Amino acid sequence: MTGIVPVLFAGAIFAYFVSLMPAIAANEVIRVSIPWIPSLGIELAFLVDGLSLTFSLLISGIGTLVLLYSNTYLAGHPQYARFALFLTAFMLSMLGLVLADDLILLFVFWELTTLTSYMLIGFSHEAEKSRRNALQALFVTGAGGLAFLAGLILLAAASGTTSISGIIAQGNALKEHAMYLPILILLLAGTFTKSAQVPFHFWLPNAMAAPTPVSAFLHSATMVKAGVYVMARMHPAMSGTDVWLWTLTIFGAVTAVFASLLALRQTDLKQALAYTTLMALGTLTLFLGQESGYAMTAFATFLIVHSLYKASLFLVVGCIDLSTGTRETDHLGGLGRLMPVTAVAAALAALSMAGFPPFLGFIGKELKYAGAIAVASEPLFVAGAALLSNALMLAVAGVVAFRPFWQGSVPSGQAPREAPWQMWAGPIILASLGAVFGIYPDLLQVALINPTVISLTGEVGEAKELKLWAGINVPLFLSIATFVLGLLFYKFHVQLRAKLEQGFQAIPNLDHGWDRFLDGLKGFAKWQTLLVQNGKLTSYLFATFLTIAAGILLTLLYTGMPMIAVDLSDVEWKHTSIALLTIAGALLALVTNSRIAGIAALGVVGIGIALIFIVFSAPDVAITQLLVETLVVVLVAVVMLRLPSLPKAEFRLGHAALSIAVGASVSLILIAVVSSPLDLRLTDYFEATSWPEAYGRNIVNVILVDFRALDTFGEIAVVVIAALSAYALLRTTRKGDQK
Repeated sequence: MTGIVPVLFAGAIFAYFVSLMPAIAANEVIRVSIPWIPSLGIELAFLVDGLSLTFSLLISGIGTLVLLYSNTYLAGHPQYARFALFLTAFMLSMLGLVLADDLILLFVFWELTTLTSYMLIGFSHEAEKSRRNALQALFVTGAGGLAFLAGLILLAAASGTTSISGIIAQGNALKEHAMYLPILILLLAGTFTKSAQVPFHFWLPNAMAAPTPVSAFLHSATMVKAGVYVMARMHPAMSGTDVWLWTLTIFGAVTAVFASLLALRQTDLKQALAYTTLMALGTLTLFLGQESGYAMTAFATFLIVHSLYKASLFLVVGCIDLSTGTRETDHLGGLGRLMPVTAVAAALAALSMAGFPPFLGFIGKELKYAGAIAVASEPLFVAGAALLSNALMLAVAGVVAFRPFWQGSVPSGQAPREAPWQMWAGPIILASLGAVFGIYPDLLQVALINPTVISLTGEVGEAKELKLWAGINVPLFLSIATFVLGLLFYKFHVQLRAKLEQGFQAIPNLDHGWDRFLDGLKGFAKWQTLLVQNGKLTSYLFATFLTIAAGILLTLLYTGMPMIAVDLSDVEWKHTSIALLTIAGALLALVTNSRIAGIAALGVVGIGIALIFIVFSAPDVAITQLLVETLVVVLVAVVMLRLPSLPKAEFRLGHAALSIAVGASVSLILIAVVSSPLDLRLTDYFEATSWPEAYGRNIVNVILVDFRALDTFGEIAVVVIAALSAYALLRTTRKGDQK
C-alpha cells in the first residue's frame, strides 16, 4: 500500500486536470480564491488557464508514471515510504507554484520546491556526494529565491496588488514604471538560478546524485521548469522591452549551445541527459525573450516535447543502470536483443529528441526555426544557436539511446535482462505520446497549444498551426542541415569528446570553487561566532543596544527630525523628586563595587518608574512594576550573596557613549511622539467596548485580560518559568554546598 497509494493519488490529480481540458480549450479561465490575509489583500488564489493547465498535466501525469516506476526501482528500500512522501510533496509543491495566482502564495510554493528537491537530491544522505550536491542546490536556488522575493515585493508595490492576474491585466503599466528594471533584474536572478542558466548551471548536473526517478521528474516537469514558468507567466506584463529581449535571448542562447557541448562531452548517461536539460531550458528562455506568435508556439510545443522525451530517457537510463550496474557508455553495448522493450522506448524518445519525423520533436524543431527567423533583431544569431544546439542534441540522442542498445556487444560480467513492466510502462507511454502527437498534432493544438499561447500573448489567434509537413521552406532546410550536422557529430563524437575535454578544462566553472567557497563561508561563520558569541554578557548587551541606537538614530536621520516642542510649565516638585530618585539609583548602580548595592540601586530605579505610573494614574501597572521589582531584587540578591565582589568600577568611554546614545535616541522618539497628534482610534475603541463587550470598567485590566489575553498569558508563562528556573537554581546551589 505504501507504493500504490501515491500512484493512485497522483493519477487522480492527473484525471482531474484532464477533465478541465475542454473548458480551457474553449478559452475559459478558472479562478478560485479564499481570503488569506484580507488586510493586505493577500488570497489563497489559484488560476487554471492554458499555461498552468499544460504544466499541471505534465507534472501530475509524469509524476504518476515516476511514482509507479519508483515503486519497483526502489523496491525493498528501507526508506521508500520517506522517498514516496518527499516525491509526492515535491509534486504538490510544483502544482501549487504553477496554479498560484498570488505573489505571496507563489513564493511559498517556490520555496517548497527548493526544500523538497533538497530532500530528494540528498535522499541517499549516507553518501558525502549526495549531501554536498543537495546543499549546493539548496544554496544556489535559495540565494536566488531571496532575490526573487525582493523582486516580488517590488512588483507588488509597483502594481498595487499581489494578484498575478491583476498585474497582467494592467497591460503596459509595469513596463512604464520607474521600478521596472530593478524588478526585472531581481526576478530574473531568481528564475535564472532556478532554471540553471549560465553561469548558475553547475548545480543542475550535480543534482544527478538523486535517485534516477527523481532526476526524471526534476528534469522533465518540475523544479528546473519553475523558473521558466515564472518567466512565461510574467511574459504578458514584462516582455516587449529591449532589456527583456536581449537578456533572455543572450542568456538562453549561450546556455543552449554551451550545455549542448557539455552534453556531448559526457560518458555517464545521466550526466549527458542532465546537460541536455540545460540546453532545453536555454532554448525555452531564448524563445520567451521574443513576442512573435511563432516564438510562443515554439515555446509551448517544445515545453511538451522536452518533458515527454526527457522523462522517458531518464527512466530508460534507470532501467539500464539497474540491469547492468553501470551508466558509462564505454561499458555498455548490445542491449537491444536482451532489453527489447526498453530499447523501443529509448528509440522512440531519442527520435523525438533528435527531431526526426513523424515525431512531435520534428514539429517542435521546425517551429523553433520558424520562431528564430521571426526574431526581428538578430534572426541569424538565434537561428544559428538553435541549429548548433539541435545538431548536438541529435548526436547526444544517438549516444544515449542508440549506442548502448545497437552497437558493440554485452561486456563480460554483465547479465542484463528486461525490466519489470512497472519500469518500462512509463518510458513506453511517454515516448509513444511523442509519436502520436507528431502524427496527430491537432490533438495537441486545440487542447493545449492554443490556450497556452493565449496565456503568453493575451490574444486569440496568435498560435501557429502545428504541421508535420509545412512545405519546402527555410525551417525545412535548417532541419536537413541539423540532420547532416548531427550525424557528423555522432560519427566523430569520441574524437570530439576528447577535444572538448581539453578545451573545457580552461573554462572557469563555479563548481570547481564550490568547496573552497563553502570552507571559506564556514571559516567566516566560525570567526563571526567567536567574535559575537564570546560568552560575555557585556558584549551581548553592547551589541543589542548599539543596534537599537543605530536603528533609531539612522531612522531619524533618514526621515528627518520632527518638530519637538518641550513644555515644562506643568512640571511639579513631585515629578522632579521622582526623576532625581531614579537618576540617583542609576548612578549608584554605575559606580558601586557591591553586587547587593547594585541590585538594590536597580530596584530604586524600578520603584521610581512605578511612582511615575502612580502619579500619572496607572496604579495597576505600578503594582505590577513593584511586584516584579521586588521579586527580581529578592531572587537576584540571594544569588548575588554567593558571588564575589565586583571588580573596581572603571570608566569605559565606549559604554558611556553608547548609554548616552541609547538614552538620547529613546528620549527623542518619546518627545517626538508626544509632540505629534496621537492616533486615538484604539483608545476610542477600548473606551467604547470595554464595558459593553468585556464587562469591565477598568480599561487597563480589560485590555490585559480580554483584548490581549494571549499576550498576557504569555507574559505570565514567562514569569512562572523564570521563577521556577530561579527556584531550581537555588535548590541546586544549596545541595552543592551541603555536599
